[in-house]
Amino acid sequence: MKKQVLFLAFFLILSLKVPAAFQAGISDSVINDGPYIFLTGDTIRVIRIENNQLRKDYLLPGKQAETILPSGQSIGYKELSKVHDMKPRYRHRYNRIDSIAVISDVHGHYDTYLDHLLANGIIDKDLNWNFGKGHLVFLGDAFDRGDQVTEILWHLFKLEGQAAKNGGMVHFILGNHESMVLAGDLRYIHEKYRQVEAISGADYTDLYSGITVLGRWLRSKPAMITINNILFVHAGVSPQLLRKGLKIKQVNQIFAERIIGKEISFHTEDEDVKLLSGNEGPLWYRGFFTDTTLTEENVNAILDFYGKELIVVGHTPQKNITTLFDKKVIGVDTGIGYGQPGYMLIYKEGSLFRGHISGARGGLSDQPGKVIR
Repeated sequence: MKKQVLFLAFFLILSLKVPAAFQAGISDSVINDGPYIFLTGDTIRVIRIENNQLRKDYLLPGKQAETILPSGQSIGYKELSKVHDMKPRYRHRYNRIDSIAVISDVHGHYDTYLDHLLANGIIDKDLNWNFGKGHLVFLGDAFDRGDQVTEILWHLFKLEGQAAKNGGMVHFILGNHESMVLAGDLRYIHEKYRQVEAISGADYTDLYSGITVLGRWLRSKPAMITINNILFVHAGVSPQLLRKGLKIKQVNQIFAERIIGKEISFHTEDEDVKLLSGNEGPLWYRGFFTDTTLTEENVNAILDFYGKELIVVGHTPQKNITTLFDKKVIGVDTGIGYGQPGYMLIYKEGSLFRGHISGARGGLSDQPGKVIR
């Protein structure tokens, strides 16, 4: 009942004329964005912005109604309504996977993201799944900086369903910028989304609330997963987190229940939340790249605790895929979010490669990369 009331109140706001204060904030640029799709009961409401105008529509059960995604792909009622029953899964462990592709920190740079997926055989020319039973790992940070966040999220949402039908998987791992936006920290959103707020009359965070398709989908995502002998986490695992002794299932449960979509006070007395949401947490930690006191022994202890041989992280941008601690840590944030062409990490039958935006592949360098500032 509470969700229905919130939903109706939100759409009442959208039904009103956009206040002059909002209109005054709209720039001369032409804004196209969306769709933002809201759930309540059996009704699915759709809003989008076309040429600076707010458009509203709805989908009903039993109809063949569809809406068009930014990719040009269509999506229907059945596919959207499945998120009604979507719950977070805390245990994410996958074994005997022959092919893995990893991309990280694209920050609204949709075209570069697509170029990589196409060049490396993850999608076909129509942007559909082409990776068979392979696993695509999106290592966090679709949000902020760039101006095509919505496009990336909807493409991953659609791709996830296509992959599952073909025996593959798409893993969206939470980054710090997902956590920020869902909690209302909008410091880094692109100016375009300020215009989206002005045109819609809605706070950007509300467009990803728990009553939206993308908001609920994002809230179901983990902070850590393992595939084969690899631990995937957006930023890293700090010695402080290791000392806490939290297993992957526990970390994911705390994020789902106590962090994602919630404003966290610096004065919280919840020690687990304080650690996981802070600078030593798995969405923020940069120590693999910046802590000169960190040793291979420290990394070995992390790997031993989780029973893995390799950690793959994003978050700290480098000019190349970076290997550290005798290739036990690999950094895959290669600056796409800062306008660089970047690289993907490709795993094929036990071997690791750099995937270039041209489709060329190369080995991994033993030298640390250069941090992009």
